[in-house]
Amino acid sequence: MKPPPAARNRLAYIDWMRGLACLLMFQTHCYDSWLSPQARQSRFFMYSQLGGTFPAPLFLFLAGISFALVTEKLRQRNLPPGEIARSTILRGAEIFGFALLFRLQEFLVAWGWAPKSDLLRVDILNTIGISMMLMGVVCWLALAVRRDPGRRTVLVLTAGGTALLISLLTPPLWTTWRPDWLPWPIESYVNGVHNLGIPQSHLFPIFPWTAFAFAGLAVGFILQSSWARAQGARTFFFFGLAGSVLVEFARWLDAQPRQLYSVYDYWRTSPSFFLIRVGMLLVILSASYAWCHWGAGQWGFSPLMLLGQASLLVYWVHIEFVYGRVSILPKHVMTIGGASVGLLIIFLAMLGLAYVRTKMKGRGAEVLPWLNRVPART
Repeated sequence: MKPPPAARNRLAYIDWMRGLACLLMFQTHCYDSWLSPQARQSRFFMYSQLGGTFPAPLFLFLAGISFALVTEKLRQRNLPPGEIARSTILRGAEIFGFALLFRLQEFLVAWGWAPKSDLLRVDILNTIGISMMLMGVVCWLALAVRRDPGRRTVLVLTAGGTALLISLLTPPLWTTWRPDWLPWPIESYVNGVHNLGIPQSHLFPIFPWTAFAFAGLAVGFILQSSWARAQGARTFFFFGLAGSVLVEFARWLDAQPRQLYSVYDYWRTSPSFFLIRVGMLLVILSASYAWCHWGAGQWGFSPLMLLGQASLLVYWVHIEFVYGRVSILPKHVMTIGGASVGLLIIFLAMLGLAYVRTKMKGRGAEVLPWLNRVPART
């Protein structure tokens, strides 16, 4: 009899969190695509879209953790900082290339009614790829400056400081410091302006989204420290506690009468909202570890872990069946009940796809295994 997933894999909580991100992504996209205008006015829809603020931060946060684990593994092979940077930056470029290919596929599928500007849309895959390249540069600089035993502390501080800096620079880069002198395809990577003249909240530019990846990078390096290894499970309790404190601090910060920025947009650009989401990510990290090591994650089958192991593939495929021409339900006409049935169908179909993918043998069957699967599994 095979042992349960968490018993076979000490990093199962990462797959579980990716699977949770996939589930939240499915419900957000399905209700957004299929609900009628009347249903979109409901409180149910409002909460479904509020839950939709977490998939992108989760994917980026986990990309940062995975990046730290890979970097540490390469460093333990005594590779020079330049070689580590080259390897990790090339991985990021690979992800970015797949993002461009995905945009081309979307354009071809929607041939005849999709504008050409969609080819240059900044989506989540683009941002994951760019985040990985930026993290490779930052880690290279930190490793080149400090090679003694204190280098991990430098990496943690550099990653955390970069995340905070990106968050702090986001509000002015969306408003008063907008680089509107740049061509819009380039500016869109800064603030998501696309070709519409103002930043778009549904896109994923460098500011603020890459900050979540750097936050995950800092957490990943902490997890590799001798302190975290000695503490074991208590490390994740500390992360959950720190996340709760961070959420309360961010709420207090937002309630202050004086604000740092002349234009303050809490839901899109504010550092307070960024800190709240990072705090929630730390709480989710703590809860997922507990679930995978002491809860139902110890059972013989975990749908979320399975989805997490094929997260990139199910992301790529489900978009066509929700937003594309082959949408399984008519768009913008469904009731909440009808859209929920469609959501269940999408979930089961993507679960089946993930199952087939994980059963396929050989590296040729892997879709970007370095991103989907964290190294050093035991």
